[in-house]
Amino acid sequence: MTPRRLGIVAVSAEGAALCYRTICAEGAAIFGRHAHPEVSLHTIPLADYMRPIDADRWDQVGEMLLASGERLRRAGAELLLCPDNTAHQGLDLVRDRSNLPWLHIAEEVAAVAAARHFRHLLVLGTRYLMEGPVYPAKLAARGIAHDIPDPADRARINQVIFDDLVYGRVDDTARRDFAKIIDKGRARGCDAVVLGCTEIPLLMNDGNSPLPTLDSTRLLARAALRRAATPG
Repeated sequence: MTPRRLGIVAVSAEGAALCYRTICAEGAAIFGRHAHPEVSLHTIPLADYMRPIDADRWDQVGEMLLASGERLRRAGAELLLCPDNTAHQGLDLVRDRSNLPWLHIAEEVAAVAAARHFRHLLVLGTRYLMEGPVYPAKLAARGIAHDIPDPADRARINQVIFDDLVYGRVDDTARRDFAKIIDKGRARGCDAVVLGCTEIPLLMNDGNSPLPTLDSTRLLARAALRRAATPG
């Protein structure tokens, strides 16, 4: 079997790197020893994405994703994925115009949450993601409720993501703060937490989280592996 070639549309480096490593490391379980699909990666600098994000111009974010995806198509990619939850607000505006199919990170998280019978998820991520539309619609379509942290906790999460995690810096104080925030969600009735920034898995996992985790980065990578193993 020749797997479909994957194109990673990167936005931030650490999330894209974790997604790439997961595809390469876990591909052997499907394709055989040391095997995985061909992978191409393209990234526009995060700074270029942040300008339209901060200006609430999600249409421009979408156009940037399409442009990156087109570069990957020309490089041979047959299936696209973006390991950046926040940017999916732009992807949702342009996905149907793409020349290649895209996986959607929130759809993959919602599918796994439903399969694991979770009914009320705490969503963590950038403030744009926590306060935005990416997850609510995808979870609601599966009959899954969601919650987000309070404003002060959202600000702390956002600060850790942009000041530390996107640079690969992991701090024990941040880890403790995230655990406290997740525990507040547990007290409000959440039964699992979405690690909805692709860098949060650098900090939190099932071993240190008060709630079961849904690692959006690895779930997207595993979905890409499954799709790569099926005919186009």
